Amino acid sequence: MKKVVLFTVLLQIFLFVSCSDVELPVLKTGSQKPMPESWIDKDTGYKLTRLSTTEGDNRSFYFHNNPFLSKPDSSGSLMVYYNSKKNRLSDKWFKGNDISQLYVMDLTTGNGRQLTNCNYPIRGEMIAPKRREAFYQGGDTVFSVNIDNGKLRKVYVFPDSIHRAGVTSINADETMIVGVYSVPEKDSILKNNPKKSDFFRLIYEAKLMHYLFVVNVESNELNVVHSDTAWINHVQFSPADPNQIMFCHEGPWHKVNRIWTININDPKPVLVHKRTVYREIAGHEFFSVDGRTIWFDLQIPRGELFYLAGYNLDSQKETRYKLTRNEWSIHFNISPDQKLFAGDGGDETQVAKAKNGRWIYLFSPDGDSLRSEKLVNMVMHDYDLEPNVHFTPDGSKIVFRANFEGNSQIYAVDLNSKTENVY
Repeated sequence: MKKVVLFTVLLQIFLFVSCSDVELPVLKTGSQKPMPESWIDKDTGYKLTRLSTTEGDNRSFYFHNNPFLSKPDSSGSLMVYYNSKKNRLSDKWFKGNDISQLYVMDLTTGNGRQLTNCNYPIRGEMIAPKRREAFYQGGDTVFSVNIDNGKLRKVYVFPDSIHRAGVTSINADETMIVGVYSVPEKDSILKNNPKKSDFFRLIYEAKLMHYLFVVNVESNELNVVHSDTAWINHVQFSPADPNQIMFCHEGPWHKVNRIWTININDPKPVLVHKRTVYREIAGHEFFSVDGRTIWFDLQIPRGELFYLAGYNLDSQKETRYKLTRNEWSIHFNISPDQKLFAGDGGDETQVAKAKNGRWIYLFSPDGDSLRSEKLVNMVMHDYDLEPNVHFTPDGSKIVFRANFEGNSQIYAVDLNSKTENVY
């Protein structure tokens, strides 16, 4: 009899644990403020969890900047992110911006820990997993901070002769960081035209000199790799080839030949995608995990036909996957096994003018198209903050940022948590 009672108790415990996700509240995402720590999106059936617990605004990295590294004992993953307390400075580099700090989060336990304690705004968001350092820029100085012990190191100080330099990416062997600087006239344009809708066209039309540079993180030496009167932006190192850089010619996408590569040892830029029809656009480019393919948003022409396209650096051939208007996303990303894609959707004001595009999507290649699955209903999210999707290193979740609770927080949707019949 005792054995039967014990078996019954154990079975009940097992069933409760096994069905714990089903017991989560089923809610429309963003329908209440605050949302619970975890819930089931009633429109998709997927489990969502708010990862960030730090007071203030919390933001995950830009979509092509890797925020992850393994824990020191390899028992799981860490994620570096930004936290802002809404303090603003008058600073010649970042006037009016929030003071952000870098934090690191244990994705297994959810515990967060502050990495920086700066009295100035920071940017640059680069993780060097082998060095176990986060690189960032504050004002005219590039720093690194050890993610495990918090040790701070000054890497490079830009001289006064270099105006508005910005670092953006670290190379595969973690020896160089890359960035761009321009000329003082660019400062004047930005100061007098603070809205992107104003300065974006003006900087493009000004044809100012821009300089693509690398800094050796050990010798602290700066070398210019390439210069151009085109606006150089969106600079990324290949995740595999330490000498391969990708950058864009910024400006109205339908006017620029946007996506370029350059090798440090052979600094002649190579155009990745050539326009074939009037007002065709390509952009928001990013490297595949193995560094062999450059993926990008392709529209032929702008706002009409939508593709996620990939240019293979070895074969120089292009792959195109069709998307519907509603499936178009501001940014895409690729899973660690390179079999799936994610997208962060978009609202009616974006280029696709989608009537039902406010979703976090999971995409699976299916012939010459992408088959989509909706993961998160983002109708309560203000897309002035771009969600910027990331797959976690184990491929089990997609991390994004959103403001449907009123301020910016970081969330994860569990790809293995689909609950049926909750619609």
